[in-house]
Amino acid sequence: MVLEHGPVTAAQVADSLGLSPAAVRRHLDALLAEGQASYRTAPRRAPRSRGRPAKFFLLTAAGRARFEHTYDDLAVAALRFLSERDGEQAVRSFAQRRVTDLVERHRARVVAAPDPVARARLLASALSAEGYAASAEYVGAGAQLCQHHCPVSHVAAEFPQLCEAETAAFADLLGVHVQRLATIARGDVVCTTHVPEARLPHAARRTAPPTLTTEPPTTEPDGGV
Repeated sequence: MVLEHGPVTAAQVADSLGLSPAAVRRHLDALLAEGQASYRTAPRRAPRSRGRPAKFFLLTAAGRARFEHTYDDLAVAALRFLSERDGEQAVRSFAQRRVTDLVERHRARVVAAPDPVARARLLASALSAEGYAASAEYVGAGAQLCQHHCPVSHVAAEFPQLCEAETAAFADLLGVHVQRLATIARGDVVCTTHVPEARLPHAARRTAPPTLTTEPPTTEPDGGV
């Protein structure tokens, strides 16, 4: 719950899971003591508001590590070797191949949606199935795609080509120019991508057949063409 929806309050966790606030607070206190969670204090909305400001809990890097794969060191070493031997372009090619394999498993279902926002929601569902704990919400000018977990965040911290390839693949799949706003690899709480409503012109051209127009022949004054 804290991983997928953080920062959240103890009351929100209790409501969502049907537990008592006291039980949730005990669990959160244990996570705080172990260094697996931290909290932010919400600012008071009014100078005379009563009670203590609400605490919003989120996982620390140590808390996220409980969900990480155990092959990070091996992956980093392999990419370092690839970069040293064949250069940065080899790392980019690997990153593109990796995300292409992921995207292609879900392409048919995602592209069937009628617009980029609907596609973003289906992409979030697909990413969750792949272990990214993703969600997509409409924000007024499009969708905000959030990945609350990244299985390769420690590797991407050294090799941002992984994030760059992922962003490009999302743009291609959704048919719009998406904008990456935050990444876990850079220390943010979630990976956040803005998905605008409007399609890119090139995406429309790829999906619509060309329109052919036939101009009527020009007749010369003497009757020739």
